Amino acid sequence: MTVTLFHKPTCSTSRAALALLKERGLDPVVVDYMKTGWTRETLLRLAASNGGGVAGLLRTKEEGAKALKGADEETLIAAMIADPVLVERPIAETPKGARVGRPLERVLEVL
Repeated sequence: MTVTLFHKPTCSTSRAALALLKERGLDPVVVDYMKTGWTRETLLRLAASNGGGVAGLLRTKEEGAKALKGADEETLIAAMIADPVLVERPIAETPKGARVGRPLERVLEVL
């Protein structure tokens, strides 16, 4: 099974998700989205697969997210592309779907 982990190395939950996948014998494709950034297509795919739409990917703890409360999907996507930290992490994606790993156990739902 191919597993892609959209990962932020400085995030403890993201590191824990990577460790969890490796403990299960998986070797995920790791995407450091802070370096690669996001595309509209990727965000829409993850949002559809995760459930909750694009708003479900927004990291509400980030300062910049407060101004986006109630924003439409296109505004959220543009903000997430401009500032990748606005996307919640980690996100695990497999052929079974995508899940934001908060709580961490949600990653297991797509394995």
